Amino acid sequence: MADDKQGPLTIWGRANSVNVQKVLWCLRELDLTYQRIDAGMQFGKNNEAAYLAMNPNGRIPTLVDGDFVLWESNSVMRYLCLAYGQGSPIYPPSPKARAAVDRWLDWTLSTLQPVDRPVFWALVRTPPEQRDMVAIQKDADAEAVQWRIVDAQLATRRFIEGDQFTIADIALGAFARRWFGVEGVTKPQLPNLERWFAQFASRPGFAQFIAPPMS
Repeated sequence: MADDKQGPLTIWGRANSVNVQKVLWCLRELDLTYQRIDAGMQFGKNNEAAYLAMNPNGRIPTLVDGDFVLWESNSVMRYLCLAYGQGSPIYPPSPKARAAVDRWLDWTLSTLQPVDRPVFWALVRTPPEQRDMVAIQKDADAEAVQWRIVDAQLATRRFIEGDQFTIADIALGAFARRWFGVEGVTKPQLPNLERWFAQFASRPGFAQFIAPPMS
């Protein structure tokens, strides 16, 4: 549901970054047009002076909307919903419902991402001969503790905060793709999480940006 007053949007960041993927999925849900510029890892740019002038952290993604620049992926999603998603239910208007969504956005970055990163990097971006599978299993066990929290939340809900899909599902869903996608470690059966995740297959943004092979 694009806003007629939408200006040119630019996203800086490589497509295989989980935090860039969240923003791209959000853009697709809102039916917004944009251009994306590869940055980070093999593409560089994020440590150059021009990029650091936009984002002093040197991380991705960075959003440029006219003369407005914003970094931090969850803040970018919130902004897109507020600026261009009027009427979209993916960021609910009521204070309590919005606070509940924001809680999961904060939790994803503060609690889930730190335990996801070592598992993902070890099993996707580290050559097999360099992997310490004992250490990786310990990291996977630590990540499973957090996914059990999500699984329990989903026991009585279709989506993370009720019957409506929100940007909290985008944030968690992008990381769940990594959790379900890594192989070589033992993971618990989490039926509520699996049922919730299966719903995303029909969402164009998930299929385009999250579902492709991880790298």
